[in-house]
Amino acid sequence: MTHTPAAQVTTKVHTRRQAILKLTASLGATLLAPGLASAAAETSGTWPNKPIKWIVAYPAGGGSDFLARQLAPALGKQLGQTLVIDNRPGAGGSIGTDAAAKSPGDGYTLLSGDNGAMIFNSAMYKKLPYAASDFTPVGMMARFPLILAVNPSSGFSSASQWLAEIKKNPGKYSYASPGIGSPHHLAMELIKQRSESFVVHVPYRGTAFAIQDVMSGIVPMAILDSAAGLSQIRAGKLRALAVLSKTRLQQLPDVPTFEELGLKGVDVSAWQGLFVPKGTPEPIVQRLTLEMNKAIALPEVKARLEEFGLQVIPGDGPSLARYLQQETQIWHTLIKERKLSAE
Repeated sequence: MTHTPAAQVTTKVHTRRQAILKLTASLGATLLAPGLASAAAETSGTWPNKPIKWIVAYPAGGGSDFLARQLAPALGKQLGQTLVIDNRPGAGGSIGTDAAAKSPGDGYTLLSGDNGAMIFNSAMYKKLPYAASDFTPVGMMARFPLILAVNPSSGFSSASQWLAEIKKNPGKYSYASPGIGSPHHLAMELIKQRSESFVVHVPYRGTAFAIQDVMSGIVPMAILDSAAGLSQIRAGKLRALAVLSKTRLQQLPDVPTFEELGLKGVDVSAWQGLFVPKGTPEPIVQRLTLEMNKAIALPEVKARLEEFGLQVIPGDGPSLARYLQQETQIWHTLIKERKLSAE
């Protein structure tokens, strides 16, 4: 693996941040388009008439699972049917995502899609059994800020000390992530590129397993998402050193950003969007968009999500499709330049 800095990628990452802000600002207005509500109202009266399967391509206990389980009861109530969470982890989200891609486009299969499964995997794997084009985006749901966390007994007391140590001792330390090709993994690759350092990657099959080994001291550190790691940080079982956001998190006001440490452009998050198999009737897609955003906006649901550090982002399918296109271009460049592979 090479560790040569890539100025082109850094510039594109900065551009990406600006695009995200503009996109996020436009999503709320997009949802108010009169056509959305009217088209959703035309949904066939026979749908849904049975439980709906919601595939989460990661293990129970992680951020993806948390978001789906918070939204499912409210969304199910609005649709008048039970939403059944179906965890299908493995291969960086490819197993569950492929299962969703091969499901009928009848409105009875939903997928939590993230930047790993929808963007990174197509560059990390030589062959994938599915493609992002096998899905119709319903809309963005939330962003998961990422956190660099360490075992309290690891010897790392601050982000600046951590950065100096890993630069001085390339390859001496290792870090855990939920898996190869996950947003957490790619985020650390960006940090390594920007800091000209090297930390050994130890991939796990999900966030819960990664957290457990960091807490037990098997691996000294991890890149974690806020939904999975915040409770352990609050309990003192993990120590947060830095956040990978442009600004500090409200839940961790004393934890600096990498921007403050002098690493520009390290503004990375995991995110979750809702998808359905290609061919799902448009009225059903638009009904799902409408009801999904209603569920996310419920005060009790939004409060629970924000308590765990998630940033709720309302959105629709076309906006998410444009975002996917932008992200794919940027991250595929980084993956290529870093010579990363899941095989």
